[in-house]
Amino acid sequence: MEMDICYGGVPSKIPNNSMGIRGYDYVEFYVGSGKMTAYWHAKALGLDIVAYQGPETGTRDRISFLLATKTNMKIMITASLQPSTSDIISFVNQHGDGVKRWCLEVVDVKKTYDAAMKNGGVPVRPPYRLEDEHGYVEQAAIKLYDDAEINFINYDNYKGLFKPGFEEPVQKYEVERKTTGLTHIDHIVGNVHVNEMDFWASYINKVLDFETFVDYGPGDISTQYSALLSKVVRSKDGVIQNPINEPYKGKRLSQIDEYIIQYHGTGIQHIALSTTDIIRTVRNLRENGMEFLDRAPKTYYDEIRKKSKELDGLITEDIDTLEELGILVDVEIGSGGYLLQLFTKPINDRPTYFYEIIQRRKGATGFGQGNFQALFESIERDQERRGNLTETEDE
Repeated sequence: MEMDICYGGVPSKIPNNSMGIRGYDYVEFYVGSGKMTAYWHAKALGLDIVAYQGPETGTRDRISFLLATKTNMKIMITASLQPSTSDIISFVNQHGDGVKRWCLEVVDVKKTYDAAMKNGGVPVRPPYRLEDEHGYVEQAAIKLYDDAEINFINYDNYKGLFKPGFEEPVQKYEVERKTTGLTHIDHIVGNVHVNEMDFWASYINKVLDFETFVDYGPGDISTQYSALLSKVVRSKDGVIQNPINEPYKGKRLSQIDEYIIQYHGTGIQHIALSTTDIIRTVRNLRENGMEFLDRAPKTYYDEIRKKSKELDGLITEDIDTLEELGILVDVEIGSGGYLLQLFTKPINDRPTYFYEIIQRRKGATGFGQGNFQALFESIERDQERRGNLTETEDE
């Protein structure tokens, strides 16, 4: 029997890139407790738990919850049920809860995988099929960072709920929360060691036929205490965007240093979730219990008011409301648009992974360079509370 709702891919979308990439599909976390983490995402982010894999569906070693929005933005939460599940156990023991893989929905898994291999990709798993009475899903995976992966997936021949092994949730969670209006993944950010950024940017560009879109060098992203370098690699049609950060020498340890120390390696630092109404989204996220970084000072918003006035009222949102909610604004002179964004505090026990909430207005294409000073000072205040804004070894 065919399912009325399918949380697979978007078969009708025709990509405009050489690798046949349709877009981001889902992001998968490995965590210590799948049920509690899934519930938190449902409550705080306003997501629905739409599919489930576990003992009730015939899977004995792990449990997975698929959360999604009406627009098919998807996050998977996976935890181990047995000590023998070495891939999950070892990941969580070393890194804590974190992103194991992000998936790209592609037209043809074998063609994309073969092209990636020809371009120098490091294989994790060659193309394979998962099958049941609803058809089959094809997948493959290549290496990214330390323990992370990029998965390729195609659902064109599957009519089930999500993919084989998943059924409707066994437990119907009655989660009281505000709807948040999150629509899709805008970009995914990775943190790497010193002198690794160029390597990983080159690797992704070559393997996936991407390009470097933005390159922030020494002095572009810094505060009084810390600094970092960053490159944004993207597919040539812009459907996939992936910033890569590395630490840069400063007086004290940067947020990237803190991540690498606490995560015990390199990996995914945060995911930017897009919305078409950031004021409503942030207001409701706050009511759902989401914690955000400290608000920027009043002088920051005074400058935003001045800049908007100079540009004939470019910013259409009420700036008093943006200030109330702590939403940052970056006016992009080049594109003629502006970016609205806000960052959560780390969501795990370790100060590693967090979310970004983002809205692009009037063609904005950047990543908030105008907000870097206010943002990183706020992050540093959080680091100082944790005792991690320490001096570097050379100081």
